[in-house]
Amino acid sequence: MNNPKCGSCGAKMKGNGRTKAGTQRWRCPECGASSVRKHDSGAKQLAAFLKWLLSKDAIADLKTSRATFWRKTAWAWRVWPIAPATGELHDVVFLDGIWLRRKAAVLVAVAGGHVVGWHLAQSECGSAWAALMLRIPAPKMAVSDGSPGFAAAVKAVWPNTRIQRCTFHAANQVKRCTTLKPRLEAGIELLEIANRLKDAKDAGSATAWLLEYNEWCARWATFLKEHTVKDGKKAYTHERLRKARRGLNRLVKEGALFTFVEMQQEHGGEWPSTNNAVESVNARLRDMLRHHRGLPLMHRIKAIFRRCYMHTENPLPPAEIIRAMPTDDDVDGLFAAASQGSKREDGGPDEYGTGIVWEEFHMPTNYRC
Repeated sequence: MNNPKCGSCGAKMKGNGRTKAGTQRWRCPECGASSVRKHDSGAKQLAAFLKWLLSKDAIADLKTSRATFWRKTAWAWRVWPIAPATGELHDVVFLDGIWLRRKAAVLVAVAGGHVVGWHLAQSECGSAWAALMLRIPAPKMAVSDGSPGFAAAVKAVWPNTRIQRCTFHAANQVKRCTTLKPRLEAGIELLEIANRLKDAKDAGSATAWLLEYNEWCARWATFLKEHTVKDGKKAYTHERLRKARRGLNRLVKEGALFTFVEMQQEHGGEWPSTNNAVESVNARLRDMLRHHRGLPLMHRIKAIFRRCYMHTENPLPPAEIIRAMPTDDDVDGLFAAASQGSKREDGGPDEYGTGIVWEEFHMPTNYRC
């Protein structure tokens, strides 16, 4: 039988009648202690809530009415999952951001196949990236899609970490300038060179790509200097091609385009050249928001936090999440300090990531992880 154990001596208890409210009373035959078993359905409700949130199911697909489901799980939206600070060292960390709306972005870090950190901020600026990096030990290499302020944050927080610009995003940056069907011969050739960037996997192929790109730059240098007079002002005729060239020149000059090749030569093994590890995580986050579209901003933020937390290496079970994680009541003071007492209709502060207290909210020091 599923009899409870005594909290004093650990012996199995026996039934001992019922209370006035009709609750089963239990008594320990060893020490005589008496108690009643309190049933807490919170963990079960949170598990059901997470199962719905992390799936494609609509509330209409559940075996309960919409009103009943929201009534039983509304409290779950008040829990804030906090990123665990494990202190584990990783060779490579992938970083990217997902935008929810203007001035609301969640920066995500992935390493070893798991989410290792996230940070809510106004933008992908250097201070926001630095706030996320401070919680993660410096890796040997960081892979990014070239977000604004990222390089400055790495230089300040992870000075010995090498930066690898995602080659897929570097090629896409060229495609945005040339389009997929360029009309000019120079654009056609540059698009072909950008498409071959994915084939550069080792020192030999990387050198061949650089030589081909340098030849293109030399062959079309005079062509790209052509000017046109518009509204009485002189402007470059092929500004979009010049923009694509500037982007590639900057990556080549900084040495961020083929860092993975240098890491292969220095440390051996395979090193990634793309940001696919974190892009796949962000794709699942976007899928979740699309499946449950219509959520308020703060619910979308918490939904991302929850999915990120459930994809950490060792997430706590629902019962432990309820016990360990802070709620809206715990962070009301942090919200008030960050927004100086003013809140928007969606329940969040006016500004994200600008106040010291709001940044401290991302730190798990006061909560067990």
